[in-house]
Amino acid sequence: MALSEMNGDGSEQEEGGCQEPDVIARGNILESFAESQEVRALINSLQGVYGDLGTREVTIEKFIVIMDKYQEQPHLLDSHLEWMMHLLLDIVQDNRSPSSLVHLAFKFFYIITKVRGYKIFLRLFPHEVADLQPVLDMIAVQNPKDYETWETRYMLLLWLSMTCLIPFDLARLDGNILSEEGCTRMPIMDRILNVAKSYLVVSDKARDAAAVLVSRFIIRPDVKQKRMADFLDWALSTLSNSSFQTMEGTVVMDGMLQALVNTVDTIKDSPSKLMRLWCFVPQCVLRMAYAVFQDQLGRHKLKQKIANKCSFLYRYQRGCRSLAANLQFSAQVPVVQNLVIAAADEEEYDIPGEVENVIEQLLIGLKDKDTIVRWSAAKGIGRITGRLPKELADDVVGSLLDCFSFQETDNSWHGGCLALAELGRRGLLLPSRITDVVPVILKALTYDEKRGACSVGSNVRDAACYVCWAFARAYDPLELKPFVNQISSALVIAAVFDRDINCRRAASGTFPHGIDIVTAADYFAVGNRVNCFLNISMYIASFPEYTQSMIDHLVNMKINHWDGVIRELSTKALHNLAPQIPEYMTNVVLPRLLPLAVGTDLHTRHGAILACAEITHALYKLAAENNRGLGGELMRPAVCTLIEKLSLSKMPFREDPIIDGWQWLINDSLRSLPLVSSTARQQIKVHSWVPLCNYIFLGELLQQYISELQNTEEMIRCGFSLALGALPRFLLKGKLQQVLEGLKKVICISHKDVSFAESRRDGLKATAKVCQTVGVKRNGPQDEFVCKDNVVQIYTMLLSGMSDYTTDSRGDVGAWVREAAMTSLMEVTLLLVQNDPELLDANICKQIMCCVAQQSAEKIDRFRAHAGSVFLSLLNFDNPPIPHIPHREELERIFPRSEAVTLNWNAPSQAFPRITQLLGLPAYQYYVLLGLTVSVGGLTETTVRYSAQSLFDYMKKIQNDLGAMNNFCETLLQVFEDNLLNDRVSVPLLKMLDQMLANGCFDIFTAEENHPFSLKLLTLCKEEIKKSKDIQKLRSSIAVFCGMIQFQGDMRKKVLFQLFLLLCHPFPVIRKTTASQVYEMLITYSDIVDPDILDEVMTVLSDTDWDAELPLVREKRNYLCDLMKVPKPQLVSKVEFGVLL
Repeated sequence: MALSEMNGDGSEQEEGGCQEPDVIARGNILESFAESQEVRALINSLQGVYGDLGTREVTIEKFIVIMDKYQEQPHLLDSHLEWMMHLLLDIVQDNRSPSSLVHLAFKFFYIITKVRGYKIFLRLFPHEVADLQPVLDMIAVQNPKDYETWETRYMLLLWLSMTCLIPFDLARLDGNILSEEGCTRMPIMDRILNVAKSYLVVSDKARDAAAVLVSRFIIRPDVKQKRMADFLDWALSTLSNSSFQTMEGTVVMDGMLQALVNTVDTIKDSPSKLMRLWCFVPQCVLRMAYAVFQDQLGRHKLKQKIANKCSFLYRYQRGCRSLAANLQFSAQVPVVQNLVIAAADEEEYDIPGEVENVIEQLLIGLKDKDTIVRWSAAKGIGRITGRLPKELADDVVGSLLDCFSFQETDNSWHGGCLALAELGRRGLLLPSRITDVVPVILKALTYDEKRGACSVGSNVRDAACYVCWAFARAYDPLELKPFVNQISSALVIAAVFDRDINCRRAASGTFPHGIDIVTAADYFAVGNRVNCFLNISMYIASFPEYTQSMIDHLVNMKINHWDGVIRELSTKALHNLAPQIPEYMTNVVLPRLLPLAVGTDLHTRHGAILACAEITHALYKLAAENNRGLGGELMRPAVCTLIEKLSLSKMPFREDPIIDGWQWLINDSLRSLPLVSSTARQQIKVHSWVPLCNYIFLGELLQQYISELQNTEEMIRCGFSLALGALPRFLLKGKLQQVLEGLKKVICISHKDVSFAESRRDGLKATAKVCQTVGVKRNGPQDEFVCKDNVVQIYTMLLSGMSDYTTDSRGDVGAWVREAAMTSLMEVTLLLVQNDPELLDANICKQIMCCVAQQSAEKIDRFRAHAGSVFLSLLNFDNPPIPHIPHREELERIFPRSEAVTLNWNAPSQAFPRITQLLGLPAYQYYVLLGLTVSVGGLTETTVRYSAQSLFDYMKKIQNDLGAMNNFCETLLQVFEDNLLNDRVSVPLLKMLDQMLANGCFDIFTAEENHPFSLKLLTLCKEEIKKSKDIQKLRSSIAVFCGMIQFQGDMRKKVLFQLFLLLCHPFPVIRKTTASQVYEMLITYSDIVDPDILDEVMTVLSDTDWDAELPLVREKRNYLCDLMKVPKPQLVSKVEFGVLL
């Protein structure tokens, strides 16, 4: 809990600014090691797979997958560890085993050790006298720099750490240290130490195993007597001479510190130079190791006898923590269980002076920039304080409280909280000190310091919750009773109103009314911030103990928060809490907010005005003169919200001049939309306008709003378009035609406003809203109703949005327009069907369904899903059914009503197999094929794969149907011709043609010489790439030309002529691509070239440097033309390129 690491700004990753993922951890509950036979087979197969790299990797991965399943329940492996170890040791100890097999066996050893832990698994390794020399010999032949075999060295060092514990003097194993050659052999003791030293400075995991080896070997009596001093001198010298500024120095320092930590209990005198190393250890891992070292050094200095006596003198003991023992005591005479045991004697004790230096270093560690160092220092302070006498321990607590000065950083506050929790948990923080600690903890629970555009302090609040948790379990309730209300209120506030999810979850614990509150605010419920602010807070506020403190916290800490989302949620929470204590809100909160609404801080002004608006709406009270301080992006939405709430509250301003001020404010805000962000625009646009219009008649504003629709600022058009769409019917009466004409100018694309996609989107939305507002009357006047005289005009406006494919730096912004057009078409169509179906003619219905079908076949998942939803809504609507839908029966067969809900249009694998079936319906074939073209020829892998596969499946069904093939190909050519030089369609179309040719979709036509389809296709391709400089288009056309070589007759000569033209293209990349594609084409279709010249043609294509100058390339190209009897292209002056072909 207290060690949670947040993002760099202390925030959570949330989608949409307020939604938080509710992550639920799921664990597997296993009963036994079910894969034992499979593991046995894998180990037995090692001798057969070690030589094959691929098979070896597969075997290792299988073993890892099996073992990783038992990471949470490793004890299930215990009964199987012995036979696994014996099987692997048989390989390792066999002198005939090749080195690669031995390394593989040690890799399996490491995988087992990683899951079960080396302390358990290592006990099973053989550790007799006879095993020591073989292990040393195996380590001696290892290469410390071989990064692929580090597992072998790691396991051998751990094995050696076991064998070196044999209960004999190692000198007895040396025997005659003179070798046969007369040279002196190195004693085993020195060999082991040299091995440990050499691996303490390596950069892999063997360094950790070497530290374990040192910790076990150095405590041997013979080693301690003969080699301890030299080893410590070497370690300290190496540590002093290493530099943290290099990677090698960091590795060496880490190894030395690990060795010193493990051997500190054997040090009699603390070396003074160790006390000064903290400032030279900047790396996190090294500082953590140093903190642990200082902890162990300090505890070593406090002799166990004195430590036990001192800790016994004053430790707070809550009493028996066993439920059974407590129940037994309850039936007997009551006993005092919560004691601070007094001193039995006043024997003097001597505390070494170095302990003070150790505690000082640990207090400095509490302020370290890394969490793990602060945590290690807090643990160390807890352990050492437990060995100090009461007076000195109290001094430590006093020094610890200095960490909570507001001059200290958040790191100091966090480390101090961790240390307090440790002291409390161990019973070292006596009840007399709780009065000093609780105010500090209450401040820590709300600690939030702004840093730039964000804040820090989430880890402090999290650690403060940890302190409360520790105190609740360490102290008797009677000790904490005076502070319960303060702590519980602070924890409830943190659980409900904290910005960060980990703090809310940490704070959700036990309080007064604990069962009820914990049930509503459990671990998962507080995971959603919006739910906490708006729902859980209302329930908790129903308990009087918390209501006022929650409101005060929102007013004092949250409405001025740096995060705008928190400010808005806080004001909505105040709206919900206002009915709990309305007198307090009226008499205290509102008077406190009003001065803040005209203050200097922008965040405070924004939050105060929103809070006033929400509270006023909840209480139906607020005077108009409190509206002060309009300005900036934050204030305009806030004041518009205030007007909205006042209008909804029916405040008595009907004849008041303030109404004119409100009207001016809304109009001015609509004109100021370009100055605010997109989030604020949505609040300004319509929020306050609709309630105000319904509240009071505002006069003749329609003409003014229509004139603003042609403003040169896009956002102003957006605002006034939606404002027109929100007008009530009585304002539109007699003006409908003017409104439609004004919106038509917004919707239509002109040269000067082609990039105004957002205004066209909002214009379409407004058109549908206006139609819904005025209603339908077949023979009614066109200025008042949707009728037979204007229905065609309305549909023409809406259908024009379906062809908007505008793109800019933001991407396909026209998709916003198309989405709005589909929604508006559906809304207007359903409106007409429900009121007067005869207004819909067959042509309009066909256009609607075909255009929506086209969108449902396109490449963007979100818009395809929206189109599919609209398509099925129109098809399945039956109140009454929409008339004139083409091929209704076939559509209902393709899209059964039972699958309308389950069909996922977002998934290409589900959408395209259905939508391609519409290719068989004549009315839809052109539009669906047009949509499929951009999907099959697109860039998204999944979309391309499933759309292409669905298209190929359809082509296979009609492959033998000549009539269907002719109709499809005519439609395909028509799509190509209609979109000639339209890169949005033509480039994907060329890619789609390449795939279709490669998949044999036109095999039925390839046997016929000079088929009209191939001739027309070649003509269109030539026209498309004429004078083109688009590399992507040219490359796609090359692939199509190569695919068209399969057509018989004169087509082949014409295709080759086009390819040879491209061999001399001014762009070298096109020349190289053409040569490569032609080479592959000749391999695939070798019958198009005489076998006698095939090798020569292939040699020219592959060996020619197509990046060379054009005259040289042209010579090779002409030679190919002569070989293959293709007319040589004539030299034509190309003005565009300034060269001759």
